[in-house]
Amino acid sequence: MSRSRPTARNTEIQSGTDPAPITPAPAAFSARERWTLLGASLWLVAGLQLDAFAHATIPDLETFWTPWHAVMYSGIAACGVTLLWLLRSRLPEVVTYRSLLRETPSALRLPGIGMGLLLVGGGIDTLWHNLFGIERGLEIFFSPSHYFIIAGMVLVASGPALMLAASSPSSERRIRGGDAVTMVVSAVLAAIPVHIYTLHASAIWGPQLGTGEPEPNTFSLDAQMLHGYVGSTVLLLVPVLLLARRWQLPVGAPTALIAIPAFMMNVVFGDGVGIWLPITLTAAAVVTELVARALAPRFRLLTPDTRWMVLGTLAPMAVWGVVLGVSPVVDDGVSWNLHLITGLLALVGITGAGTAFVVRRIQVAPAQGPTAAAPTTPDLAATAQ
Repeated sequence: MSRSRPTARNTEIQSGTDPAPITPAPAAFSARERWTLLGASLWLVAGLQLDAFAHATIPDLETFWTPWHAVMYSGIAACGVTLLWLLRSRLPEVVTYRSLLRETPSALRLPGIGMGLLLVGGGIDTLWHNLFGIERGLEIFFSPSHYFIIAGMVLVASGPALMLAASSPSSERRIRGGDAVTMVVSAVLAAIPVHIYTLHASAIWGPQLGTGEPEPNTFSLDAQMLHGYVGSTVLLLVPVLLLARRWQLPVGAPTALIAIPAFMMNVVFGDGVGIWLPITLTAAAVVTELVARALAPRFRLLTPDTRWMVLGTLAPMAVWGVVLGVSPVVDDGVSWNLHLITGLLALVGITGAGTAFVVRRIQVAPAQGPTAAAPTTPDLAATAQ
């Protein structure tokens, strides 16, 4: 008969004392463990990219059994095996429902939930395709089974960044070298599935400059293009805002979080048409980041939340303003009039401010027990140092 390893709760019960509320202790994860899950996540998201590209470019696709599905589902298996490997040394030999809930490291809880969503979504997806056929066009983005898969991918791919955050005290905010690469790649892999499944409301897969209609209708392709700027503003800002709450982002990290998704969406789904768009987005992000870092000390009198709201307001206006301003030089230019252009820039500024406000209000649940420490929140000035 196998014997379970002694735990803090077992010791308390044997000694006759009342068990204190237990919060999983911060778990240290080695670089090897983080990179292994990062590699499995890359495998998984690459499979999604291939599958989405196939759906978009092969109109007569009528089978579930495809090479790109093989890549994606083998990526799910790779992530599952990796998570089991990570949990194996951190759980008792005899795992019960209670011990699983109590002793799973906090950094692995969201990836574990994500794996459950992937398994459920994969099963539903297989059944759905065999019963109702293969989705095409807009149907792809509204498939119920795909929502499970996308949510699961986001949670699993965020695992390496969560493991990195759990491997050092919350007061340690500087990050560099391989850890910075892990943080950025993990965040990008978590964001890519959402970018893919919001292509119908995206402004980064290809130039969105208007149809040329002199007076676009309320429900029109022009309106959809304008809404795409709003959706992309939120998706590009959220990873930067979330990571900056935990770490002082190294120089270039915010730009990478914008440039990599922009290039991936344009090359894969825009067939490289309008390649000037991701190039311009990257250049504008570089300049915006450098200016923000240079001006950060001047805003020390403002509260950290206010600083981020100012950045959330001005950065999208600057970046998208550069894109629209460059378009007449490298493309046909914007077909919208002054009312729509100025309104669009105001709208992305309001959207950015609202996004920063919401993300800054997300609070970490305080740890219980004598070793609990108040959570720290980085501010713009510290991040820019």
